[in-house]
Amino acid sequence: MDRYDAVVVGAGPYGLSAAAHLNGRGLRVAVFGKTLELWRCRMPAGMRLRSHAWATSLSDPRGRYSFGRFCGESGRRADYPVPRELFIAYALWFEQHAVPGVDQTYVASVERASDGFHLTLDDGRTARSKAVVMATGLAAYAHRPEEYAGLPEGVVSHSCDGGDFSRFRGSRVVVVGGGQSAIEYAALLNEAGAMVHVVSRRPIVWLAPDPGAARTWLDRMRQPDASIAPGWKNWILDRAPYTFYRFPQNRKDRANRNYYTSAASDWLRGRVIGHVALHEARSIVEVARANGSVAATLSDGETVHADHVMLATGYRVDLNTLTMIHPALRTVIAVDRGVPVLNAWFESSVPGLYFIGFTSLRAFGPLYRFVAGCGAAARRVTRHIARHS
Repeated sequence: MDRYDAVVVGAGPYGLSAAAHLNGRGLRVAVFGKTLELWRCRMPAGMRLRSHAWATSLSDPRGRYSFGRFCGESGRRADYPVPRELFIAYALWFEQHAVPGVDQTYVASVERASDGFHLTLDDGRTARSKAVVMATGLAAYAHRPEEYAGLPEGVVSHSCDGGDFSRFRGSRVVVVGGGQSAIEYAALLNEAGAMVHVVSRRPIVWLAPDPGAARTWLDRMRQPDASIAPGWKNWILDRAPYTFYRFPQNRKDRANRNYYTSAASDWLRGRVIGHVALHEARSIVEVARANGSVAATLSDGETVHADHVMLATGYRVDLNTLTMIHPALRTVIAVDRGVPVLNAWFESSVPGLYFIGFTSLRAFGPLYRFVAGCGAAARRVTRHIARHS
């Protein structure tokens, strides 16, 4: 049985960044999981990131393996918006240099042990670790509204289920949602040859065009550059990434709900308007199978017929969906609304068990929706683990 100071569960941007920092402290570290699985297997070809190149780097202790360095050494252009394929190539390069030896095996079970935690892998191997960092990403948290549960498999999917969109050529697809994923997926589906309807409960919010280098010094004074978007609030999140944690939870909930508006990038307008049927400020009140297709009745009485329903309905943290955490351990983790309660070090109520990335958003704020939050989370967790090791 292998023994470690820390095990990282998940090999996405947050997992790789945490492992890089833990390695930098000279700790015995293992990373289990498929490298960038969500991005490689569950996001469609042609997708783009909303972040700028300078806000797209993973994090290592000395800052040697930035996105900018990768683009420079590989001769690639870091255009905005950054293509998914370019980000994947960068993350694999980062792994090779900063976190070599990621074990691509899934973790089947995490249990408490007398000296920390006992882990069982899918292939039957076991390991012990003093600390475990859960960096499992978004897929387990995919929100699938109950009203679509009656549709057969293959007729309904979530936007994180991935797949080749060319399979929808000639098909009618209803996309449920009005945020970035819904609108971008609608554009990609249309470009793959599908006939697309978007049903959004509210009018679609379009972000302002990105001015890029055209921003004047006065623009930057009024709204300084920040990783999420220009503005003083975002600038503070970048420069003081743990300050959000200090506020009362009800105030943080309000800020998380109102501060980050689900919206679509301006660069999608021309790919959607006039090409996709937009049903804004409407909802689906009934879905039923009819003559081999899906009949979706909208709140205004219109019925839309489709061959497939794609749910771009976002993600909701629920500890119970992390089935690799043994039930005996899961029951002793303090939660609030299904979300693990974390201390100022991203540590749960079980000493040595940490949650980073989207799971930490409720406690630490909107920065941790994005790649830009990797560094802050990795540094904080590493400092705490190293201190106790």
